[in-house]
Amino acid sequence: MYAPKGEPITFQRDCEAVVIPAGDTGVIPAGAEGVLTQALGGSYTIYLQGYLFRIDGANADAIGKEPPQPPQLPEGATDEDVERLIWEQMATCYDPEIPVNVVDLGLIYRCDIRKDEHGQRHVDIDMTLTAPGCGMGDILAHDVRVKVQMVPTVAEAQVNLVFTPPWSKEMMSEAAKLQVGLM
Repeated sequence: MYAPKGEPITFQRDCEAVVIPAGDTGVIPAGAEGVLTQALGGSYTIYLQGYLFRIDGANADAIGKEPPQPPQLPEGATDEDVERLIWEQMATCYDPEIPVNVVDLGLIYRCDIRKDEHGQRHVDIDMTLTAPGCGMGDILAHDVRVKVQMVPTVAEAQVNLVFTPPWSKEMMSEAAKLQVGLM
């Protein structure tokens, strides 16, 4: 029987979760016991009863963890500071099966930021997936949208899933390739 490495956890309350890689949602009941296999970017991958589940950072307390803190901008932040923070936020979004963020995986194809007359920013993002049929696509896109919208002065983020050009491992950063053993 498969025994994953990680931290044993017990759910302290009912918790919404996403089945990996199908993308289906459900509720894990309080008292369920599993293994925390990945804790990156404020989300968690849990192995439970032969399945992998993704727990959003907003539900971290259900497994005894602290929810992530919202991003902050320095006083007098420039447009470049905001753009840097937007990219940092996208880099907190991880593929739940691979310990590499969506930026280093090369999944972000475009990030356009425009400021309206009230100083609020609107962000348009084109993002792809490592495989077009990935059931986690909508979940990853939602994660990117929510985390970008947490950036102060961002009023709205739109994430479009695109598949042209098709993703390939050549789009990964050197660090990501090294991390997954492709170098």
